[in-house]
Amino acid sequence: MVAEFVSNLAENSMRPVALGRKNWTHIGSPRAGPKIAAILSVVESCRRLKISVRDYLAAILPGLADLPIKRLSSLTPSIWASPDAKDLHISRLPS
Repeated sequence: MVAEFVSNLAENSMRPVALGRKNWTHIGSPRAGPKIAAILSVVESCRRLKISVRDYLAAILPGLADLPIKRLSSLTPSIWASPDAKDLHISRLPS
């Protein structure tokens, strides 16, 4: 029974993506698909964690170009939203 609930949760979160897929066929390049998938993954993760997508992106994007690749995993929405984010020296906007 638990697997069905998790599956329904995943399906419900992807419903807007499936409904919009036809509208996004004009994207312009086959290489854009993986990029859009990554962006949507971040947006859905923020929504699932109930954090503001705008606040998350505003805090993360400005320093992203100067960040060593090894630290990218510390910028996931779940880590950014955690109470320990201050200890990890991750930029956070005030709530």
